Amino acid sequence: MRVVVALGGNALLKRGEPMTAENQRANVKRACEALAPVANDNEIVISHGNGPQVGLIALQQSAYAGVEPYPLDVLGAQTEGMIGYVIEQEMGNLLPFERPFATILSMTEVDPADPAFRNPTKPIGPVYTKEDADRMASDKGWVFKADGDGFRRVVPSPRPKRIFEIRPVKWLLEKGTVVIFAGGGGIPTMYGPDRKLSGIEAVIDKDLASSLLAREVGADAFVMATDADAVYVGWGTPEARALKTVSVAELGKYSFPAGSMGPKVQAACEFAEATGHAACIGALEDTARMLRGEAGTKVVATDAVTEYWPRKG
Repeated sequence: MRVVVALGGNALLKRGEPMTAENQRANVKRACEALAPVANDNEIVISHGNGPQVGLIALQQSAYAGVEPYPLDVLGAQTEGMIGYVIEQEMGNLLPFERPFATILSMTEVDPADPAFRNPTKPIGPVYTKEDADRMASDKGWVFKADGDGFRRVVPSPRPKRIFEIRPVKWLLEKGTVVIFAGGGGIPTMYGPDRKLSGIEAVIDKDLASSLLAREVGADAFVMATDADAVYVGWGTPEARALKTVSVAELGKYSFPAGSMGPKVQAACEFAEATGHAACIGALEDTARMLRGEAGTKVVATDAVTEYWPRKG
């Protein structure tokens, strides 16, 4: 079976943890322990987030005033290599020595006409005072929006249109390679009027890009591993219930937070509708159980009776 697993941010950094190399490696090790049983028996592509890592590198380079800050596409490439290296090493310590690994830098094309460019919403980097935000907006042309008592830079988050390196990913999978790919949604790129490809200042949603990746490589299953054990309806209310099996049509009746579960539900629905295969959302440690239908939420394209997990407690 060919499986694409999208690792949520908790695979690299727990909420509130200092962003040290040691903490990130420890979290990756735990993630790989959950993924190794899946990789043992299947062809697998692993994607991952990179938001905190991009933010950290941006902060570190802001301390050096000798050059202009590196653009987001370059920071995305740096973090894809860094995180891929750690995943390769930790997974390699768990799988047979003969199993090959490859981390591939992935460029993701977006549409210049995407409406996201007219309304940047994705916050990146630190919180600034209004004075500092106004100065950088004037000097650099950045867009800032209020965030609590301060202001943060926001960039567009356009939809992924195409991932360029799909063919080598397919070749590697056919040879049994564990592939780490599409980190952070891929490096955001766009064709200009001259038909030349260039990087852009944007952030691509990891889950939507991973869904596109799963469709393009012909995956039999798509798993989004996060810090929630399932998709819930009525979240935050006494009537909250965890979905076990649900159709795309049924999910369309509900709304989910845009900053957390919303993109995952959308990504799952797009994969299920396009392929007829199930997409799963649930806890990282339950990845293997999700593929067996024993945990998480399974999203299917066809009409199905909605099933719920028993209430806890």
